[in-house]
Amino acid sequence: MALDRELLDILVCPKCKGELVLLEDESGLVCNNCKLKYPIEDDIPIMLIDEAIKIEETE
Repeated sequence: MALDRELLDILVCPKCKGELVLLEDESGLVCNNCKLKYPIEDDIPIMLIDEAIKIEETE
């Protein structure tokens, strides 16, 4: 089951309130401002700053 489009439209980065981008493989949501990836587990986005994964500039 994929994430609901309406949910994706209202989710923002909890750190900067910026836009989130869904990765093609639907493994996470990325904030390009903060360079953080919020993982998606069992179709549930984990929107905790402490659980976010720092991404490199090249990703």
